[in-house]
Amino acid sequence: MRIILQWLILSGAVYGLGYFLPGINVAPWWVAAIVGAILVFINIIVRPILKILTLPLNLITFGLFSVALNVLFFWFPSTIIDGFDVITWKDAIIGAIIISLINWIFDKVRK
Repeated sequence: MRIILQWLILSGAVYGLGYFLPGINVAPWWVAAIVGAILVFINIIVRPILKILTLPLNLITFGLFSVALNVLFFWFPSTIIDGFDVITWKDAIIGAIIISLINWIFDKVRK
């Protein structure tokens, strides 16, 4: 149930970012659902592994490396999915920050 709820929230957030940020294009609504599923997979499987592996870099950069990883995680689906485009790095950074905030709020409300 938690995974489905997280998927719905992230899909809605990605779809909303397509409206509010001119550099993020989400063509049909179902593309946002696919991107949301990829982001949930990354958050559940990939992020914990990379968090452990990149701990020394995170300590050296005072946590800025985790922001860079979030930007890459948000930008990655645009390379493999037609209909989801992140035009500039500025839009990727803003989108990643918004998605990270939504994930953080979801985790705090869920507990």
